[in-house]
Amino acid sequence: MTACIQATDKALEFINYMKSLHGPILIFQSSGCCDGSAPMCYKEEDFRVGEQDLLLGKVGDVPFYIHKSHYEYMRHTQLILDVKPGRGASFSLDSIEKEHFVIESRVFE
Repeated sequence: MTACIQATDKALEFINYMKSLHGPILIFQSSGCCDGSAPMCYKEEDFRVGEQDLLLGKVGDVPFYIHKSHYEYMRHTQLILDVKPGRGASFSLDSIEKEHFVIESRVFE
């Protein structure tokens, strides 16, 4: 069975870097508003997971969450966490870094 979420090697390296700076982190797949559908990186202690948030899986040893309604929309795709140059979404820990997390997707076959 194909995992719903996976990460590129570059994303796994960036996760380790972010953990070295901030300690335990999590990633939440945003579903709109200010920063669109960006993966948001937070300190675990700074983000409250809600009853409607689903643990999609782990990337490295970092939990990756998505809201139930966004999952319903995306459930036919595999999400791939990657890293691109430039600053991240304004509320995410990678907003001040030289690189940021991005999501790519492909339809399950």
